[in-house]
Amino acid sequence: MNRKLPYHVIYTDGACSGNPGPGGWGAVIIDPNANIREMGGGAPETTNNRMEVRAALEAIRSVGETDLPIHVYTDSTYLIRGITQWIWGWRKKQWKTAEGAEVQNRDLWEDLSRVVAGRKIEWNYVRGHQGNPGNERCDEIAVIFSKGKNAKFYQGDWSTYPFDVLSLPEKQELPEMRPKAEKKIAHSYLSDIGGEVVRHKDWPSCERRVKGRSGARFKKAMSAAEESEILKSWGVSPNKVSE
Repeated sequence: MNRKLPYHVIYTDGACSGNPGPGGWGAVIIDPNANIREMGGGAPETTNNRMEVRAALEAIRSVGETDLPIHVYTDSTYLIRGITQWIWGWRKKQWKTAEGAEVQNRDLWEDLSRVVAGRKIEWNYVRGHQGNPGNERCDEIAVIFSKGKNAKFYQGDWSTYPFDVLSLPEKQELPEMRPKAEKKIAHSYLSDIGGEVVRHKDWPSCERRVKGRSGARFKKAMSAAEESEILKSWGVSPNKVSE
């Protein structure tokens, strides 16, 4: 029986042991004639997010020139939000996050943005480890490579492929982003050099005092009670602390 699709289908997944640690990525590519091709690779020291982006990058790149849409299925919200939402702000801010930090995995994001340029790509979220055949197979390939082994890839017609990847998952909304935990402000920073203890309002001033000083001690206190416990453990009376 012939099967025809009006687009290319790509499943991708990444895996990492330790995060960072040894990792792998896997992809299953289905062309409009329902021919199936598997891909994958690994890295000795990486992160799960890098492997997720790498999987999509390599799979889309492998499709080559096409006027047909590409439907990507991934369980990585990081990948989907990164390429469809965050990347515009990153570029505008010269690859800085909203907090001013360097964007992680910039090299892969730049490569991916070039690969997807001019293509019709639909990014679909599929919940991981829920029995979806394409997602499960990609996870299997990624895990094999994360263990330093080589996977045996399938390439051929859909009719002899052991996974029902043509039963495409229903569309799912991306899970809501978890609100960032509010950063707690320290009550004080304590430094002790030769028995002279100083209370600091911020870490930079504490760091300046103890940096390079042999035998120096320092500690962050999140509350007045915690500060008292630190001083007690150091054998220092609170009235002996200078500002």
